[in-house]
Amino acid sequence: MSNTASKILVPVGFSEQSMVAMGQAMNLAKIKNSEVILLSVIEERNSMFDLFVSDQLDEEKIKNKILIKLNALATKYSEKYGVEVEVVVAKGSVYDKICEVADMMSVDLIVMGTNGAPKGISKKFIGSNAEKVVRTAKCPVVTIKGKNHKDGCDNIILPLDLEKQTKEKVSYALEYARYWNATVRIVSVVLKDNTEIRNHLQKNLNLVESFITKAGVECTSELLVADKKMSLSEAVLDYEKKFESDLIMIMTKKEGSFSDSLSVTARTLIYNSEIPVMSIHPKSRMHRTKSSVAF
Repeated sequence: MSNTASKILVPVGFSEQSMVAMGQAMNLAKIKNSEVILLSVIEERNSMFDLFVSDQLDEEKIKNKILIKLNALATKYSEKYGVEVEVVVAKGSVYDKICEVADMMSVDLIVMGTNGAPKGISKKFIGSNAEKVVRTAKCPVVTIKGKNHKDGCDNIILPLDLEKQTKEKVSYALEYARYWNATVRIVSVVLKDNTEIRNHLQKNLNLVESFITKAGVECTSELLVADKKMSLSEAVLDYEKKFESDLIMIMTKKEGSFSDSLSVTARTLIYNSEIPVMSIHPKSRMHRTKSSVAF
């Protein structure tokens, strides 16, 4: 493995959706000059066994067959995109191994496909492995639902909520907007009769838009005033369609929260969005009693 500073981990289950995610990861790796690590996890009673296993095959033969498949993909995509590709096969829990390999190899991004909620599970839950990776990974995770995604990125949607850690999210928005010369579009929502919160949100929107613009990135902001209660996730999903957007950036939980669970906004966006969602796990910080957008 090279000493490439940037590394992108792509879990590969050989499903159509994981192939879509891999293609998107390769596009990003090319522009970020990143190394890509393809990871397949052997899990008992996993559907992957149906692809490679007969009763006579032992575990080592299973691993070798998966390695052959992975290496073929690595060669194909490395030649196509001009990026370095490493392959890893691990055994155990899928989400545990994804996070373990991400830590071990110091990756700065995980890109993985998701089909949304498993059958029979309430739609408020996203695919179990994807949700657990988003919830526990230390690095940002891009979840990709749907099949049709373009190679580049013209518009990045940045939801702004008073409960979110704004500065950290803005730093990622600036980084990724510069890769594609994309526009960052900040959006938030407030009830029409809530003047105090509306003024506070508008002030924050103006501050963040000014900061991003001064950093040399094109930026717009919009405060959506609703007559009836509308969640931030609902507003964002409607808003992104206006611009044929390509990426939504969110924080996975409220600032200062000690819970490992995802916020309702994060879970709803990841499950329902047809465009990629980057989930950023907030870093541990000293407790604040008020939100801050001081840059």
